[in-house]
Amino acid sequence: MAVFELDERLEADSVAVGMRDGCLVRLFRDARYPWLLVIPAMGCFREWWELAPGQRIAVDGVLAECARVLSLLPGVEKTNLATLGNLVPQLHWHVVGRHAGDPAWPGPVWGHGDPQPYDPGEQADLVAHLRSALDLHALDETESHRVR
Repeated sequence: MAVFELDERLEADSVAVGMRDGCLVRLFRDARYPWLLVIPAMGCFREWWELAPGQRIAVDGVLAECARVLSLLPGVEKTNLATLGNLVPQLHWHVVGRHAGDPAWPGPVWGHGDPQPYDPGEQADLVAHLRSALDLHALDETESHRVR
């Protein structure tokens, strides 16, 4: 099996939260929205249909749990789930918490203004909360982008 390596752009745009059921979960670096990336780390994939049936079931479970946990955050009224891959072909999903009146409402978050950085303390608190709520295994920085 090929060694998983996280795409450089995904790595630059997000911070590691943890790993669960073969999926890497990362927090997108934009404080305007609670926004997670879910990346299957069971191999090198570009399309969801390349995943084996059992892998798809595992990914689906992680995606559902990410959406559920984001929906419980203050102010989140709706969760959006998308996989595009036009700019970053590595298979990944975006799970984004939305609410009426957020900066991009009711349109998509992509291409709407510049990302706003998190306050370091707030980011650390959110990562810790998400890691616990999602029952994720914490990874060190080396593991966060390269998984066997």
